[in-house]
Amino acid sequence: MKKTTLIIALLCSIAYTQAQIAAIDSIACDSLQRDTMGLSLQDNDSLTTTEIRPTIDYKAILNDSNLTEIELRSMEWALQWIDTSDCVVLHDTTTLSDSIYKARLQALPCVIELPYNERVRAFLLRYVKRSPKQVARLMRMSEYYFPLFEEALNRYQLPYELRYLPIIESALNPIARSYVGAAGLWQFMPATGKLYGLEINSLVDERMDPIRATDAACRFLSNLYKIYGDWNLVIAAYNCGGGNVNKAIRRAGGKRDFWSIYPFLPRETRNYVPIFIAANYAMNYGHEHGICKAPIEKAMLTDTICINQRMHLQQVSEKLEISMEELRRLNPQYSRDILPGGKDYTLCLPTEKVGLFIEQQDSIIAHKADSLIHNRRAEIDLAKVTSINGAYRVNGVTYYTIKNGDTLGGIAKRFHCSVKQLKQWNGLKSDIIRAGKKLKICK
Repeated sequence: MKKTTLIIALLCSIAYTQAQIAAIDSIACDSLQRDTMGLSLQDNDSLTTTEIRPTIDYKAILNDSNLTEIELRSMEWALQWIDTSDCVVLHDTTTLSDSIYKARLQALPCVIELPYNERVRAFLLRYVKRSPKQVARLMRMSEYYFPLFEEALNRYQLPYELRYLPIIESALNPIARSYVGAAGLWQFMPATGKLYGLEINSLVDERMDPIRATDAACRFLSNLYKIYGDWNLVIAAYNCGGGNVNKAIRRAGGKRDFWSIYPFLPRETRNYVPIFIAANYAMNYGHEHGICKAPIEKAMLTDTICINQRMHLQQVSEKLEISMEELRRLNPQYSRDILPGGKDYTLCLPTEKVGLFIEQQDSIIAHKADSLIHNRRAEIDLAKVTSINGAYRVNGVTYYTIKNGDTLGGIAKRFHCSVKQLKQWNGLKSDIIRAGKKLKICK
């Protein structure tokens, strides 16, 4: 699958990188508060600040109700793309010896250290034993997203193992949103996204653009590595912020190793690295536990092109006979279905439609442009003119600014409606109105 080549700025100097990390420190709690979409990061084992490898009740873990997060939340989007009905997933009840799990992790061709311990084992079992169908879906989705991740990681000379971070961040859901505002495959908070050049406004949220968000994540990870020089510390900082990692290093007497600072990290982050290791295991050895890797569906074959003109997705939908649902699924970054224009924006299409778009681009952009694009602008301009008289109209609704001396009866007469209607439209319980407030006229 081809990817649109992005124009990427040179990496910042070390001094500027330090400034970026300082800025990140100021929002250190942002990523700590993110609602992780893969496995629950809540520690159920009453881990004390001195316990690094506590004794775990594996039976309790396998029955942990928190795992329903995967089934109910993380995979809702994936189900639109994939179906495991043609994929036989065995319920593996076999518990292997620790030596086998350890040997398999050691056999992976990795730059990042992937140690095995009881904490890793706990989350490993959650993946391969309790959630085989969900892992099967992730394995299928990886066929779509991993080439994109690997291309970007290679461009920045980063370890390929980092491609598993979006699994625990978003379950490979590009439209994932946490309750604290993190969004996209890589779960960027708004401040961090803007720090790394992602456009976030009323029309566009590039945190949900797989290409641009992946590039931003690679730059973020690269800068973190310049600071810490240890990939497990980088992964920890990605989760909880550089400030929390720096604090843990100080409390650990200056030691710069994840397992040395483990007791001093936030609870979520203590589990984050073990889950990352477990995800590496599950995605590489799922087949050893009866989890199939189903074939890719035709709908997954896509390509991207650059558009620098203002365009509505409905224009593409009608001219190329692609459903709006599919276009929105492929281009989740356009929250209002509009490519703003003025600079290059990416448009993702089914591969078989790319040639048709290139051939018909001019006619597509002209198609219903007055109703879908231009009239919106005219409506806004009209609002500016009519607002002089205290009223303006937007999307078929008139808004009136109350003046001194106005009464509901007088306003109702002016706009040919009843006082009762005015109250209903504006949720008013009395006839008392105040100058300067706005009334909605739904006519």
